[in-house]
Amino acid sequence: MARLDRSLAELQIANPLSLAQWRDIVMRLVAPGGDAPQSVYFQVTRGVAPRDHAMVRGIRPTVFVMVNPLPPISDAVRAKGVACVTAEDFRWQKAHIKSTSLLGAVLARQISVEAGAAETVMFRGEWLSEASSSNVWIVKDDVLIGPPKDNLVLTGIRYGLLERLCEARGISFALRRISRDEVFAADELLISSASKELLPVVTLDGRAIGNGRPGPIYESLYTAYQEAKLRNAHKHGATA
Repeated sequence: MARLDRSLAELQIANPLSLAQWRDIVMRLVAPGGDAPQSVYFQVTRGVAPRDHAMVRGIRPTVFVMVNPLPPISDAVRAKGVACVTAEDFRWQKAHIKSTSLLGAVLARQISVEAGAAETVMFRGEWLSEASSSNVWIVKDDVLIGPPKDNLVLTGIRYGLLERLCEARGISFALRRISRDEVFAADELLISSASKELLPVVTLDGRAIGNGRPGPIYESLYTAYQEAKLRNAHKHGATA
């Protein structure tokens, strides 16, 4: 919800609902009593107005919400790890805004689809940014490192979660610029998103990362991630 507020503010759209109203919509749509994970999608557009590039003031934003099943990644895939490919980050300079303008992400994701890979890891010049629909992390000397929170990265909610999990597990955490060479020389390479949660990348452009297997930092953080989900589910009286 904080990211929604931030993105709406960047686009000069007033949030049409309160936090309580958003939560009420979610609780009405999510199927009760089921064990299967579900994905809730929010979309807010500026509203109904004649087509024009200038922002029309005084119109009511349009809200769309849908819920879909969220198929989990299999234990077999997690145990083996996934392959990814790289590409130049050809998107605009305001990647920190979560918007419906997903053409850049679609084109980036198609690169990995056609390569038979799980994701497309992108670089702006020699610096790591993110993947087509995931954040990217490296592990070096037992430190989890991610790109900084700026306009070049859509900061996923897992930025804060992983920092807290690292603190709980005694793992050092840092955000800074990461070079292409550092990515290929990493001990571990991880991607995170709502659907993937946290996933180990064992090859990049056909080159092994670390020893070519999921590493101990991934294993520790993934276990902590699942424990955090269970705690949250119990806190809110829901099933995991």
